[in-house]
Amino acid sequence: MEVVMQAQRPPGAAARRGRAIKARGWIVAATAAAMVLTLPLAARAQDASAPPPVNSTLKPNPEFAKLPQYVGTLGKRQIVMRLGAKAGDDDPTGVHGEYQFTDTGEVILIAGDRADATLEAEDSNDGTHITGNWVGTFAEDGSLSGDRMDPDDSHPVPFDLKPLAAGAAAPAVSTGAASASTPNGAHAVNGVSNLVIGQ
Repeated sequence: MEVVMQAQRPPGAAARRGRAIKARGWIVAATAAAMVLTLPLAARAQDASAPPPVNSTLKPNPEFAKLPQYVGTLGKRQIVMRLGAKAGDDDPTGVHGEYQFTDTGEVILIAGDRADATLEAEDSNDGTHITGNWVGTFAEDGSLSGDRMDPDDSHPVPFDLKPLAAGAAAPAVSTGAASASTPNGAHAVNGVSNLVIGQ
């Protein structure tokens, strides 16, 4: 059947078809190469100071509000962490809590173990899937520092947290509401238009 089909094609059709197939192959190869080259750039852009899109739909847990609070940075972003011993747990080393990015309000759960001065924990942005690993050390003053990594222990990002003194206020956390623009090009702060930044 193919022999008959080729005989019925006008002269030069086979050559045009061959060029079209080669052109499609080139486009696919060029697109694949562009994607491979942009993935490392996109990964580096995540490390920049601009907040990534909010992936978590979790809300702060009122039970965790009673836990000791730590403030500091994860990479270049400021966070507030509430972390303490698991109540009624058979494992005396078990800890749990949450942390929240102050720029987006995104809430991430964290749970793991504290053995002496070492913290080993995992975090989750949905309460089901592990999204990262934490390995850190508590200093004598109560501060906590170390690295947060992807689940496969790649892409370490340093963290440095200090305990919040009793009675001290934690940094303000964004409610996730986008700031509205005002007519003069300034930005309203948390939706309040009489307080503006950028003037």
